[in-house]
Amino acid sequence: MAESAKLTLSSTATLNDGRKIPLIGLGVYQAPTGITTQNAVTWALEAGYRHVDTAALYENEADVGIAINKSGIPREEIWITTKIWNSDQGYEKTLKAAEESLKKLQSEYIDLLILHSPLPGSQLRKESYDALQQLVRAGKVKSIGVSNYGVKHLKELLEQKPEIKPAINQVEIHPWLTRNDIATFCSQNDIVVEAYSPLAKGKKLDDPTLVKISEKYNKSSAQVLIRWGLQHGYVTLPKSVDKNRIVQNVDVFDFEIGEEDMKSLDSLDEYLTTGWDPTTCE
Repeated sequence: MAESAKLTLSSTATLNDGRKIPLIGLGVYQAPTGITTQNAVTWALEAGYRHVDTAALYENEADVGIAINKSGIPREEIWITTKIWNSDQGYEKTLKAAEESLKKLQSEYIDLLILHSPLPGSQLRKESYDALQQLVRAGKVKSIGVSNYGVKHLKELLEQKPEIKPAINQVEIHPWLTRNDIATFCSQNDIVVEAYSPLAKGKKLDDPTLVKISEKYNKSSAQVLIRWGLQHGYVTLPKSVDKNRIVQNVDVFDFEIGEEDMKSLDSLDEYLTTGWDPTTCE
């Protein structure tokens, strides 16, 4: 677990390639194309975020790029993650998709490029990951990883002895979906866990246990959930396009959830997936 009392908005996790990723990032899944996404990214950067998580599937990479370029913040101070969608997996297609993302982001490099899911199957997973490694060698991508990989997919990848190990596995994680098997395997293999949908898409904000703990710390349910992920050492990706919520989501560094309350939240696990669950595919 992270040394949570010392966490700040500028805190980072160190990846197995030596690079440091900001612990909180703005997720832009389902953020509408155009000014809505541009505003969300702008507000996040103004609030101190230095990490934005997008994907080709979201169709808003260009808006992320516009907002970052307009911000005046040096590019090297902002971490951009994007993803290779399932239909773009395969060696040549992955290379081509990465070039498209670079153009849309108006950037010379991508900080983290990950495979969006293991669904395309074993052969395409291998080809796609080989392409990710080539993109690192070419200087177009800094760090690489995967998303929605279960333990069996991670084992498959590591058994292939890639020259560049995956730095990250991004999966849905919150108290109702703790993913202990995946988190433990990642920890044992020096792979950082990124938690998407840390607020369980709002489905559990009125959970009695969560509400009680939130009242104890005089914080919102959302803030407690974000803090829970941070205290587990996960890079956490809350998503919002509302300016006030974007700001509130990083107002989580003036309190620490106690050990007993963390255990209470941990005990809520009921394998609740709020979207899809590719971690179980072949």
